[in-house]
Amino acid sequence: MEQIDYSWSEKNSENIEDIIIDTSSDQTETGTTKLSTRNNLQIMRRLFHMGNGIALATLYLISFSHEQMIHFIGTIACGIYIIEQIRINYPETASKFIPITRFIIRAEEQLKESAMVPYAIALLLTIITFPKNIALVGIYTLALADPLSALVGIKFGTIKIGENRTLQGSMAFFFSTFFSALFVLLSFTEYSFGLLVFASCFLLALATTLFDMINIKIDDNITIPLFTSFAFWLICETLGLVI
Repeated sequence: MEQIDYSWSEKNSENIEDIIIDTSSDQTETGTTKLSTRNNLQIMRRLFHMGNGIALATLYLISFSHEQMIHFIGTIACGIYIIEQIRINYPETASKFIPITRFIIRAEEQLKESAMVPYAIALLLTIITFPKNIALVGIYTLALADPLSALVGIKFGTIKIGENRTLQGSMAFFFSTFFSALFVLLSFTEYSFGLLVFASCFLLALATTLFDMINIKIDDNITIPLFTSFAFWLICETLGLVI
């Protein structure tokens, strides 16, 4: 059975991000499973991220009411938190599922909660705080812009414009945000395609992309949907768009 090495030295325990596991192959010489880091493509994790966000946003769009969605996401968030606590506190049990979870868990998340926890919390906070169409833009942006910018940046990024940011990745973030907002505005409001709608989507994409370039020590799964929704609400109010 594949096992993962959960041991670490006292010296390195102060900064778990320093524990970088070599990802050149799937196995170590001793048969220990190796996990990816944030610098790897980890396509399955990105697709999992995108699929969850799109599915939940679409469910909110076409079926669930505001109250139903709060209860639904709240239940999911509680379930994820409990599962994560079991995984962290019972590593022997968690190691049995490494052949599956290694596709969505990073090396630096071995001894702490994975990004699934702030992801679920961010969805819940966004839905609670903002009107439905505003929240939908924030959720779709989180689902699309964040993973696509990472994939493009890691695979094709050649021009660095900041710490852990490339021009190519930021452009992917910009267009993902732009089309997410445009999709919501054109499909679920009374506005036809026009300068006002285009301007609002452009301003939102620009503001959110610039915000994403700021290096802050808060999980971007939380900051992206909340900032996007707030910025979109502010832009719509300023331009007189009623959504």
